[in-house]
Amino acid sequence: MLIITDNDIRYAERILLSKELEFDQQRKDFIRNLETIDLQAVPGSGKTTSLLAKLLILENRLPFNDGSGILVISHTNTAVDEIKERIGGFCPKLFSYPNFVGTIQSFVDHFLATPLFVNTYRRKPYRIDDEIYEEKVYRPGRAQGWLSNNPNIGEKVLFGSRLNSVDDLVWGFNYSGTFPLKAKTSDTYRAICEMKKKLRSNGVLCFDDAYFLAMKAVAEYPILKRLLRSRFRYVFVDEMQDMDKHQYDLLEELFYDGGKADVIFQRIGDKNQAIFSGAMRLEDFWNSDGREVLNVDGSCRFSDEIASVVKWFALEPKPVLGRSPNKSVKPHLLVYRSETILNVLPTFVDLIKEKLATNGTVNLIGNVKAIGWRKSAEDGKVAINDYFPQFNDDTHINKIDYSTLRGYLHNVKVGEFQENSLAEGRKNILNAFLRILRYENITDQDGRYYSKRRLMSFLGAEKPSLYEEFKLNLYIWSKGIYEENTSDVIKSIKEVVPIFLKNVFGASELSNETEQLIGGDLNKSIESERNGADALIEPQNLYEKDGYAVEVGTIHSIKGETHVATLYMETYYDKGYESERLKKCFLGKPHGFSSDTSKDIRKKESIKMAYVGMSRPTHLLCVAVHEERAADYLDDIPDDNWEKIMVTE
Repeated sequence: MLIITDNDIRYAERILLSKELEFDQQRKDFIRNLETIDLQAVPGSGKTTSLLAKLLILENRLPFNDGSGILVISHTNTAVDEIKERIGGFCPKLFSYPNFVGTIQSFVDHFLATPLFVNTYRRKPYRIDDEIYEEKVYRPGRAQGWLSNNPNIGEKVLFGSRLNSVDDLVWGFNYSGTFPLKAKTSDTYRAICEMKKKLRSNGVLCFDDAYFLAMKAVAEYPILKRLLRSRFRYVFVDEMQDMDKHQYDLLEELFYDGGKADVIFQRIGDKNQAIFSGAMRLEDFWNSDGREVLNVDGSCRFSDEIASVVKWFALEPKPVLGRSPNKSVKPHLLVYRSETILNVLPTFVDLIKEKLATNGTVNLIGNVKAIGWRKSAEDGKVAINDYFPQFNDDTHINKIDYSTLRGYLHNVKVGEFQENSLAEGRKNILNAFLRILRYENITDQDGRYYSKRRLMSFLGAEKPSLYEEFKLNLYIWSKGIYEENTSDVIKSIKEVVPIFLKNVFGASELSNETEQLIGGDLNKSIESERNGADALIEPQNLYEKDGYAVEVGTIHSIKGETHVATLYMETYYDKGYESERLKKCFLGKPHGFSSDTSKDIRKKESIKMAYVGMSRPTHLLCVAVHEERAADYLDDIPDDNWEKIMVTE
């Protein structure tokens, strides 16, 4: 039985906290606890930092006597990168065998899905990725009639159906409702089923496929559960509220099993921050089932000015105590009319200038965000692009593939050091070439789509002169991106692609998909550049005024972030707006949501979105609401909680 001492905690504090700070009693209780528990913590409570402290301390006990290790699972690569960045230098054993630190997807792929795939097909899958999977989905001939007669549901079936553990067609995890193809003997069912099996046998898997394979592996080889429990003595799942139900169920089966699993299984997160898309993900599935629950109710992110507002937007009421030493500004309601919606962002910037710009300790660069739930809407309903018409959702930091060549090049992470930046540029350029090869249906001699390594190995072995030329081009293109000559790089790649495909693979002409990827009218783009407007640069979601920049995005895109100032912009979703559904929350009263009617389900979705979005800022929270939608209660909103400002023309 391991015991964590006061000296252990002081050791972690010296690494993770500022010199004058220490963990409070609630966090110390969690750090010391080495039993199966749930930790429920409010936004900005430092729950991940507390977990890191526990990992730092356990590192000094590794390796365990029985050869077992530690499993740390989070939901996103960004969260995993944060763990590695903050404690990687102090924990060499934690990041090596038999321990594993990764996302839930990487854990499932590595330990369950890929081994079963290799056991079945005698080779590894090409890649487990939704975008590549959707590229390769095609319309089977025998299903053409039904697909043509049912265009909407047909497209949904093509892209949203999956093969379950017994190879029946079912909806993927993000879909709900009755699956429309009921007759398994019909030509349509058989054709689509065969198409899905062919994709899988070719090693083209979507993320859902990995989970179905994982479930099949556990069902067919029960010994896997015993092996995983023997390998990992401690299992920590961070941001548990972000897990989908199938992920939750798999983790429970592997590491809890109704309390029968001989594993220390700790789930860390905040139920009130569980926001998803897709109806089946709204189930309140995170139940403690008799497990001990520890709570952390103090937020280090904001002070009481923001905490006193945020606490009313929690779906499960719990105390939220503002313990930040920073003096926050009273939250502001920006009340607009339809004709003044475009002035919401300018008003937000004016408030930043008035309230925060004179505070020399506040770093506003990159820390100011404006967020909303819906990106776009129809029929005159309000969405993010009504506040900011230039909004473009095709900018994703961690994407592998993009819809255009300029997307690949624009999203290269150019850093301080040229060597690292050239490597990032080379990676993105090669990813663009791999997508082109998939569009052209070019595979290796085993019928597999090329990876970067296999492509370069093939060129080196079979086309040595072209290989050297291609490597030189990769260097020149990567250097061009680093030197911000992206337009010249795009022009050069466009010229090289058809020559490369012809000389290496004998391709005579480009597919429409490739033309579209690298496409556009090059002469027009060059002319635009001469006129001072570089049409080849991807638009940024930045609103700028008076030297201040506000990044505009969705609520999903900022989960886990901390901002100096946040503007929450209400948007329309399924017959309503936040200002209509969350009247009691704005008034500082209990929300009263209890039933499972569709009306209350939408309210629950709205309150979770609002809670996540409004709990981001350290200093200034603003919420934009329409005057007419809040008219019946606007005057009753407590002045102690909110300051109201009319947005003028």
